[in-house]
Amino acid sequence: MTHRILILGGTSEARQLAGRLAARSDVAVTLSLAGRTENPAAQPVPTRVGGFGGADGLAQYLRDQQVDLLIDVTHPYAARISANAAQAAERVGTPVFALRRPGWKPVEGDRWTVVDTVAEAVGALGAAPRRVFLTLGRQEVAEFESSRPHHYLIRSVDPVEPPLNVPDATYILARGPFAEADEKALLLEHRIDVVVSKNSGGTATYGKIAAARALGMEVVMIQRPALPKLPCGETVEELARMVDHHLGPVAERGV
Repeated sequence: MTHRILILGGTSEARQLAGRLAARSDVAVTLSLAGRTENPAAQPVPTRVGGFGGADGLAQYLRDQQVDLLIDVTHPYAARISANAAQAAERVGTPVFALRRPGWKPVEGDRWTVVDTVAEAVGALGAAPRRVFLTLGRQEVAEFESSRPHHYLIRSVDPVEPPLNVPDATYILARGPFAEADEKALLLEHRIDVVVSKNSGGTATYGKIAAARALGMEVVMIQRPALPKLPCGETVEELARMVDHHLGPVAERGV
């Protein structure tokens, strides 16, 4: 019997999990990407790109494709997608698992200003001109147009189009992971005094947090949104074991 698995991805963990499951002889894996990244990394399994049309559209897709297992491995801040996944799976009766990557926690030496929203992060910068490193998605950085006195260093995978309507901004295109030493050099080169970040968790982008700590720099940290409570694992390994247990023994692997 072939089990049809749909992975909601867009993260490095989704790619890793898809690769692990593709080695099973009893599964057919499809990886779904939202399409917000223009040139996504190569994926190890068949991929679909674009939204489903909310929870209703995803539920219909689960029915039409006879999906046996839905796995949410989206970004910790993709709250709407995660909510749609939980609702669609419940309506159709499809089992659903999720990756819940642990968030970062402040340690000695960190100078975090914790806020709940991007709008609060804008306000936390204050009125006096500062040199700000924005490490957010292209959709979020637009909110900083309302705070014009600052210099912004903006890093993204794809170009920010249109550019921010602010007097002073520098753009960098790069894809992680980012090492602490490189992040420290970047912060010093651009004379940054505050970093604005989401609490993404994981190791790929933690370098900027460690670098800010080493330089005694403030980090405006945007808290995570609430996500549905689902059977979950904190790592790809935990999630893969959950899938193995759910699907039962496999006669052959990698065949």
